[in-house]
Amino acid sequence: MAMRNFFNELRGLKVKEVPDKIKPMLSVAFVKDSVKRGLDNYHAKYIQTSSPDPLFHVCFGGMIFSYLVALPEERRHLEHKQHGGDHH
Repeated sequence: MAMRNFFNELRGLKVKEVPDKIKPMLSVAFVKDSVKRGLDNYHAKYIQTSSPDPLFHVCFGGMIFSYLVALPEERRHLEHKQHGGDHH
């Protein structure tokens, strides 16, 4: 939702005005504030309501992370197999 609002705002700007709109968003303070707001919203939505969703987030996040870590090795393995290297 926030991204849609951001792109709608950008759509209404002239090309010369875009850098002035985006530049403040690239500061360290803006990023820190955005992360803090996101964590506060997550805490209010999931932690304070005693929802089981954070457990699912950790489980699925761990699965995705392990997949991404193993991906380069899998790609090398598949590439090796395609070139007729290993006949297992």
